[in-house]
Amino acid sequence: MVMSVQTVCIEKNETLGGTCLNVGCIPSKALLHNSHYYHMALHNDFKTRGIEFDNLRLNLDTLMEQKRSAVKSLTGGIAQLFKKNKITHIRGHGKITGTNEVTAIKEDNTTEVVKTKNILIATGSEVTPFPGIEIDEKTIVSSTGVLSLDRVPKKMVVIGAGVIGLELGSVWSRLGAEVTAVEFLGHVGGLGIDAEISKNFQRILAKQGLKFKLNTKVTAAVKQGDNIQVSIESAKGGEKETLDCDVLLVCVGRRPFTQNLGLEELNIQKDERNRIKTNSRFQTNIPNIFAIGDCIPGPMLAHKAEDEGIVCVEGIAGGPVHIDYNCVPSVIYTSPEVAWVGKSEEDLKQQNVDYKVGKFPMIANSRAKTNNETEGLIKIIADKKTDRILGVHMIAGVAGEMINEATLAMEYGASCEDVARVCHA
Repeated sequence: MVMSVQTVCIEKNETLGGTCLNVGCIPSKALLHNSHYYHMALHNDFKTRGIEFDNLRLNLDTLMEQKRSAVKSLTGGIAQLFKKNKITHIRGHGKITGTNEVTAIKEDNTTEVVKTKNILIATGSEVTPFPGIEIDEKTIVSSTGVLSLDRVPKKMVVIGAGVIGLELGSVWSRLGAEVTAVEFLGHVGGLGIDAEISKNFQRILAKQGLKFKLNTKVTAAVKQGDNIQVSIESAKGGEKETLDCDVLLVCVGRRPFTQNLGLEELNIQKDERNRIKTNSRFQTNIPNIFAIGDCIPGPMLAHKAEDEGIVCVEGIAGGPVHIDYNCVPSVIYTSPEVAWVGKSEEDLKQQNVDYKVGKFPMIANSRAKTNNETEGLIKIIADKKTDRILGVHMIAGVAGEMINEATLAMEYGASCEDVARVCHA
């Protein structure tokens, strides 16, 4: 849809791109990618492929500079797109001060008032604090600080074995840290992951050296010189233990950034988790004020927010508004990668849906065999009567790419046979 809408973007941070581009997906993927190469070289993976060399050395400064360079290039690209598309960028904290008015509070405390027909709230999310543990972003770090450590820790404890904790924990494990992840739940991978996939995933990560304390809660963390003592106990109470580390990574999730936006003054409705309530067109209870992304219900995923932003604005311009949230994929960018879309077996059992399951081990795949990436499996769940695909779950070296075919198939309501009859190269 071609639109010609005068647009103003108010952003408090120095660079554009939000969490994903600045302190999330992009910098973490740079570290994940490069640490994977180092790990392969360090553990003779290259040697088994006939590539030999001496005196392997990690230059952490250069590794971090490559990450910063990628982020700088991409944030600069967004700034250029703003100029090309004549989008006005105001640096400051945006606060809604009327149904047709937003005030930008700048760094020097001056303000600029923008009068507007429609307002779109896309403020994203922030790190959820852990009660009783103060983050200094040096030795007790969040997902932001852990991206810029100036040395490889000897021992790292990660609070949370969800997507972020596993990705960032695996980075530093590959670079040489002894990593232990403490998880309140009884499985790794966070909410939504298929139970069978989670068990296989944990086994693979354990073989790589990651340690796990599941069904376990952290009760305290005390700094003593260069050491941090992390107190843990069974989630149900009882057994207590102390873990020592020199870096503690707190990854207990994210919360919507909905404070000090003027929502209360205008009585814009939020739910019990401070997420902004919207209808199917992303309208709040004030019809010309919209919200998308991490600040509304749903998975906190950048690609989900991007889709919502596009569809929402097209709706404002008079177009149709629809997103099938069952077809929003999730990826964990470890090695191997884990990805899924649609329903898990647990979901379908709970919904009393009659289903069938097909599985294929990566060890039997010729490309995986030639690449020496044979860990994992592909699991497809389909309706037992109609053969329609209900969910796809996978562990594979390139699961993040492969899951997109499954997503496309599900968007079009494909059956297993439909996909099987497509000629794949």
